[in-house]
Amino acid sequence: MSLRTAASASIRPTFLVLAIGLIASSTLAQYPGQIQKKSKDAPTLRAVAVLEWTGALGKPKKSRLVPVSLYDGQALQDAGIYLARPQPLALSGDVEYELQKNGAPTGLFDVKKAGQELGSWVGYGSWKPMPVAKASKPKPIVDTGFDADDDKPVLHRKHADSAARSDSTPSAPAPDPDRPTLHKSTPDDADSTKSTPPADPDRPTLHKEKPPADPDAPVLHKHDNPDTIDGEHSTTTDPDRPRLLRGKPTSAGPEVLPTLLGFPPDMQQAVAVSDQKSRPEHTWDYKWANPDDEEKMKSALENIARDALGLKTPPPPPAPKRASARKHPKQQPTPEPPPLEDEKFRVFELSYGAGATMVFSAHTDGDPKDRKFVTLIAQPDLYGNPLVLLKNVTDGRHLDQKPQLRLIDAVDALADNRGELLFELRGAGQRQFALYRVLRGTAEKIFVTAAGDFGVVSGE
Repeated sequence: MSLRTAASASIRPTFLVLAIGLIASSTLAQYPGQIQKKSKDAPTLRAVAVLEWTGALGKPKKSRLVPVSLYDGQALQDAGIYLARPQPLALSGDVEYELQKNGAPTGLFDVKKAGQELGSWVGYGSWKPMPVAKASKPKPIVDTGFDADDDKPVLHRKHADSAARSDSTPSAPAPDPDRPTLHKSTPDDADSTKSTPPADPDRPTLHKEKPPADPDAPVLHKHDNPDTIDGEHSTTTDPDRPRLLRGKPTSAGPEVLPTLLGFPPDMQQAVAVSDQKSRPEHTWDYKWANPDDEEKMKSALENIARDALGLKTPPPPPAPKRASARKHPKQQPTPEPPPLEDEKFRVFELSYGAGATMVFSAHTDGDPKDRKFVTLIAQPDLYGNPLVLLKNVTDGRHLDQKPQLRLIDAVDALADNRGELLFELRGAGQRQFALYRVLRGTAEKIFVTAAGDFGVVSGE
């Protein structure tokens, strides 16, 4: 996928030259007099964003593109402010993003324009499906009926033109002069054969009488000048007078989806990647050797999440004290664990041949201000138990001090064929985006965007 324009191949180099020129100009400003030739193996720009929308997948009703990071070959930059002229480079017109789910492409998003929402830049544009290569139609096989390996003689029919040129063809007989011949009549001959009878002067004639005009009937006049009334020119022309014009407007704007405002309950999110260079597809799905291990890991993470949220499973009721009950104890039902709301469990293979990286999140029920939120990043240990690498616990009253970690997806932000975990850090009135790299049994935050204000979150 390339950081490219969506218009045509002729426009794409223009955007790339502009981006590289801006970077080169900033480099020359820091080091005057030194010009370094760009290496052929120099890394290219790679932008990561989050598309937020409402509606069905592929047919959104409203949307917006939030820039997250931009890798310039050396470090991750904040895509919301990087090379803003005035909009950031990641939201330049006609930049195309590839939408991904677990690393697999699901569609394209073309940026048409950019704007600010509560001080943060977002992009607006149109969603397109992934192009499908047309299969070439097989050429039809014509059966001539001739077998080259067959020794039998084959008779071929001559064409009409060759038959006409053949001397062996007998000539047509001479026409018979006494044979009657039919001729097709022409229109002139038909007119000459028809005779119109002369008009009878004594024949009565009917005439259609025109009714007298009603002086009080309204009369519609067609105005040649739009500023005439009843055929007379008006003394003044109203500049604010609305007029209807026929035809399609010549300056039709681009097809842009309606703007998404706030955080509606049905809002969905997806990773969007734009790169100057086309790269092979790399999915992040992890395949369990034993399908039962996935359910075992999820159940273990649920218990860890309940402990982190303070949800204790109630103990079983005490056994009866009667003698008969002691002789024949009755099995007590196992109490159900307290429920977890909005459970999300994802498993990734963040590099080729790597083990499973699990992300689990949930929250308690009740009033939004009293809810508790938990997010876990874990990996299986040598004994098949989950090893927690990161635990984030907060509640609705302290989201500004400790925001909730909401997983977006895994994404290759550094173009090194290794996936990072992209999270939204959502507080009560602000939010950020952060990238976490899981490596050697640790989960390290390697990048975070500037905080953006969005107001009070709508009910979820």
